[in-house]
Amino acid sequence: MGASVKVMASLNLDELNRTSDWSQVRVCVVGLGVAGFAAADALVNLDAKVVVIDAATGERQKERATILEILGAEIRLGDDTQLPENIDLLVLSPGVSPLAPIVTAAQAAGVQIWGELELAWRLRDLDHPAPWLLVTGTNGKTTTTLMLESILLAAGKRTVAAGNIGRSLVEVMMDPTPWDVLAIEVGAPQLPFVYSISPQAAVCLNLAQDHIDLFGSYEAYRDAKAKVYERCQVAAIFNVADEETIRMVEQADVVEGCRAIGFSTGIPDISMVGVVEEFLVDRAFLDNRREAALELAEISDLAIPAVHNIANALAASALARAHGVDARAIRDGLRAWQPAPHRIAHVGQVAGVDFIDDSKATNTHAAATSLTAYESVVWIAGGMAKGQDFDELVLDNAHRMRAAVLLGVDQDVIAAALERHAPNVPIHRVTTKETNAMELVVALAAEAAQPGDTVLLAPGCASWDMFKDYSARGDAFAKAVKELTS
Repeated sequence: MGASVKVMASLNLDELNRTSDWSQVRVCVVGLGVAGFAAADALVNLDAKVVVIDAATGERQKERATILEILGAEIRLGDDTQLPENIDLLVLSPGVSPLAPIVTAAQAAGVQIWGELELAWRLRDLDHPAPWLLVTGTNGKTTTTLMLESILLAAGKRTVAAGNIGRSLVEVMMDPTPWDVLAIEVGAPQLPFVYSISPQAAVCLNLAQDHIDLFGSYEAYRDAKAKVYERCQVAAIFNVADEETIRMVEQADVVEGCRAIGFSTGIPDISMVGVVEEFLVDRAFLDNRREAALELAEISDLAIPAVHNIANALAASALARAHGVDARAIRDGLRAWQPAPHRIAHVGQVAGVDFIDDSKATNTHAAATSLTAYESVVWIAGGMAKGQDFDELVLDNAHRMRAAVLLGVDQDVIAAALERHAPNVPIHRVTTKETNAMELVVALAAEAAQPGDTVLLAPGCASWDMFKDYSARGDAFAKAVKELTS
């Protein structure tokens, strides 16, 4: 580790930032996805000595590898378990488990580990450091972040939704034009290795079992989520209806003066945002909050005014208010917001049966939220269960299930829960992984449904065992529904 000793003697890695001399720092970037590529590209441009590793050897990885090699990076495809020699810093792409062999090897060797968020924070433009507004939670992150982006744009801010959504956060940080403020979606896999990030405000929308396969336990997953509040400057925003988020805020080490702000779909108390009759209101960010509430928007301003979207809008509004956005911009931004695809999207009606695409429901909490919106459902579920338990979801929703159609590698887990807790619900299985699998699923669901029912794709699972991502799964569902009528 001679090279590492030399670097540490001349430069403290804890002080590295955009203006530092990176030329003697040897960095290993794990993963050649969107985030990993952006991280490696930025580090090469900072003159760091970069080694990129990825277990995958697909065409996309090879294309990105070729670009980075031309820029001067060293690429190692086909194995992401071996820690290269003389590494000073390990940068992890989102999705790399904190329990991965390369992580434990780096920890044993005393190599510093940063997640994508930590690297992005270090690469801020120090002359124009745009405040960060962070959004995490098991469900609703993307919707809330897009609502927040729409509000900030309505306020005339130069902003973008980034992080776990859209553009890589490192790429955004390297944009030569300064940002006013950033709306950042944060997934749990991005949070284990952050140390210096200090957001202006942050929210954890909710917490339920997810990513157990990556973290090893629910407790480790919860602890990662809680890091979103660390070093918060203005507002640590929590869900009044979710005790876990309340405890996270209570235990967070925040900047002195940071306030705990609740959001509630009921009437808000002081230091909360909430709902009074048909209005979203603020009793947190106004001087006379003890006697008054500021009207922010009407529920009818939302394109889909479901309860969970009202909660998301309140969280986005609280983040915007923490940044100083006025009520008019919040109203205009929420009016302009449009739901992202594959989130409770109506894709067709056949013989009196509605077909709903909620492919974004990649965990049980999201699937349960989707199921409760309908009275009689043929439920399409399955994929990669990520270590989740489906018993509570089935217990709570068995009464609304006409039938279930299962697909994917972990369908046995869901079938077992149905057999235990909903023995009267017919189960149909599609075991093939061929390209026509979704057509078979939709055909079985249509056959099981009766007029007035809803065929609901709310898988409760990740899609990667059969599809490129949840969008591809939703597209396949919509295509199969369309073919029913052709």
